[in-house]
Amino acid sequence: MPQPESEGVPQPESESEPEPEARPVSKPEARPEPKAEAQPEPEPEAQPEPEPEAQPEPKAEAQPEPEPEAQPEPKAEVQPEPKPASQSQPWPRPASTRRGGAKRALIASVVVCAVVGGVCMAILPEPDEPPTARDTKAARVTAAVNAAVKAAGAPTTVRLRDLAAMINDREAHLRAHPDDVRAWAVLGSAYVERGERADEAKYYPMAEKALRTSLKAKPKGNVEAFHGLAALAEARHDFRAARKWGEAAVAASPKRWTTYPLLIDAYRGLGDHWAAQRALRKLAGLRSGAEALAQTGLVYRDSGRPEDAAAALSDAVALAATPAEEAAVLLRGGELAWERGEPATSLRYYEAALRAAPGEHAALAGRGRALAALGRTSEALRAYRTVLTKRPLPQYALELGELYESLGLDRAARTQYNALRAQVREAAAGGINHDLVLGRLEADHGSPASAVRLLRAEWERHPSAQVADALGWALHRSGRNDEAISFASRATDENDGGMRLALHTYHLGVIERALRQDYAARSHLAESLRINPHFSPLLAPAAKKALQAMGEPPAEGPEDVYG
Repeated sequence: MPQPESEGVPQPESESEPEPEARPVSKPEARPEPKAEAQPEPEPEAQPEPEPEAQPEPKAEAQPEPEPEAQPEPKAEVQPEPKPASQSQPWPRPASTRRGGAKRALIASVVVCAVVGGVCMAILPEPDEPPTARDTKAARVTAAVNAAVKAAGAPTTVRLRDLAAMINDREAHLRAHPDDVRAWAVLGSAYVERGERADEAKYYPMAEKALRTSLKAKPKGNVEAFHGLAALAEARHDFRAARKWGEAAVAASPKRWTTYPLLIDAYRGLGDHWAAQRALRKLAGLRSGAEALAQTGLVYRDSGRPEDAAAALSDAVALAATPAEEAAVLLRGGELAWERGEPATSLRYYEAALRAAPGEHAALAGRGRALAALGRTSEALRAYRTVLTKRPLPQYALELGELYESLGLDRAARTQYNALRAQVREAAAGGINHDLVLGRLEADHGSPASAVRLLRAEWERHPSAQVADALGWALHRSGRNDEAISFASRATDENDGGMRLALHTYHLGVIERALRQDYAARSHLAESLRINPHFSPLLAPAAKKALQAMGEPPAEGPEDVYG
């Protein structure tokens, strides 16, 4: 039986993660207050900061160390009466009044289990199973983790040092009990969470080895291993494998609600909206509250129902039971507001998420995106630089590079594009697939032919609307418009799993213009700006210029209608 790999697992005392400050939970803030919109910072265009040209590597970029932006202290205000759940609000609502005592402990325990990808549920026996003696120490570790979360109000549900302690405990246990099937699954799931939280791909091969050890010893009905393998596949952006293992976990334990969010995300990554809706109905029958409503909002968004999505996410904020859960829902609300062309509203969501979970990387990146759209470029650059020091993900590097390029800072943009390529190579060593982001980069800022090769393979794996859009655009950039139009049309066809996003409709309009389909091109270019006038610092201005160049449509209408 293979022994657990303890090398490379950080010890609790060596963690460099800052301790989060205690956060009051009994008196939540009534609503986030935007304070910078009335007095935007001056733009940096007049004095751009030059970037050193001779440093292409991602960690060699000579950038000033960003100073953390001051977050407002929570105010002890009396919470107003909540509005009915059916009313959608453009402003993020605070979580409902926290419960006390034993009920709060129970809620915190459940959320810990969900976020750690089933780790705690694997440690603690299912309700119909009697506890065993060898589960006792692991249960104590889990209880300590739960207590730490509640005491600290941590921005993420379990701190890295507590997660490392859990990993060390399971490794020690397995050295003495290498035949413990459940402990192998717990260790593998903890490795997945450790890799995601710290953005360290080296943990994913370790996770796969532990999970497959558990599966080999118990190939049937091993719901903990199935769940862990689904979480691992999703972390690697392998949605086909995530669907396989998620469905196996559901078949083994249909009433285990924590598997359904993983399965819904897998279906969404594959562009299978009907399957996602079926899984959502099963989740809603097993679980109510913020998690189920947040998933409802995402499925509505994918199905072209943005108003229903906004209402579901607004209600989910009111039902959030922990700061981490509240931040996760606020983050999704910010993303939806951004896609709908509401940068000021999205900024309020992102800043509220950062108050609930200081340092949340996706909220920092979203804040940079919204600030750039509002013309507060200096703040936007600081936000992006900060998030790239915390979580150097390829998507963030691409967004910052394009913002630099829109400001005429071409050398700084190239530095980010080179950093992106390095990040993709490093992630690939741990089995993480970033080919969609890399394909987008190569189509616009590198080799379109390479982008076509990458995205064709990605389409075979994950035929989603995002991949169809990216592949169609790469084909256009390679001069193959006759083939590009079919993918671009599919990406926007809501009856075929497509999504009417501003970027998708812009790409379709440009391809139609290249094919001399001027009437349709004019319509889709205008639609992209109606959906979100700020969808890209580079492409939104290009859409406006293209419309101006095309002029007004002929008075008699399109020839194919009037002959």
